[in-house]
This record gives sequence, structure tokens and C-alpha cells, in this order.
Amino acid sequence: MAARIQISVAALVRDGLVLLVHRSPSRLVYPDCWDLVGGHVEPGEVPQQAVRRECLEEIGVDIHDPVRIPRVVSDSALEMHTFVVTRWDGEPVNAAPEEHDDLRWFRPSELAELKLAHPTSLPSLLSGLPR
Repeated sequence: MAARIQISVAALVRDGLVLLVHRSPSRLVYPDCWDLVGGHVEPGEVPQQAVRRECLEEIGVDIHDPVRIPRVVSDSALEMHTFVVTRWDGEPVNAAPEEHDDLRWFRPSELAELKLAHPTSLPSLLSGLPR
């Protein structure tokens, strides 16, 4: 059995809203859909280091105190490490335009209207986030 791909993602939460990035239509994996900020855990990293690096690379923010929350995704090839983040330095911007073509803040109730990378786990995960 092949090793599962390690992925770390962050749910940045502010004023009851969550930040999602829109994956570019040209992406090979999960194209043209909304998802949390994040990516692969690199060799030698732990998931918490990876999510900090990914937030800095993709949206230009330095996150503080990421809190791991349980999440199961339907893709059995992935091991998803999901963190809630309520404190960071900087204002999120699209610092990785080759990966994302948009980023926006959403209310959890708006997610049902979106094309999501992981539609079975993301709405339920976000419905319980801090306000």
C-alpha cells in the first residue's frame, strides 16, 4: 500500500467568516474549486510547520497558534491535517497566482453554493468554527 499524501491546510477565521482560495482551472488536482489554504507537507516538516509555510507562501500571512481539528476527506490517498487559525500577522493576499485565481471570506452557510474541493467534509467542519 502506498503512503498517503500528507496535506496541511488552514481555516483562517475572522468575524465568523472563513477564508477560502479558489484553485486555478489549470490545476491538475482539484481544479476550479474553492478550498482552504495549504498544501503538501515537505520531507522533514511536521504538519504544523507545513501549514505555517504554506500560509506565508500562498497568502502572505504569518500565522500564530494553529489549532489542529479532526477532518476526514473522501480521498483515501490523502492524510489531511487541518488547523483553525484565528491570529496572524499581515492581511491575506493572493501571493500564489499560479495556484489560485481568487480568495474570499465566506460565511459557513454560503458554502453549499460553492464548488468545493472536499464538499463532504468542509461544510460540516466549518459550521462549528469559532465566531
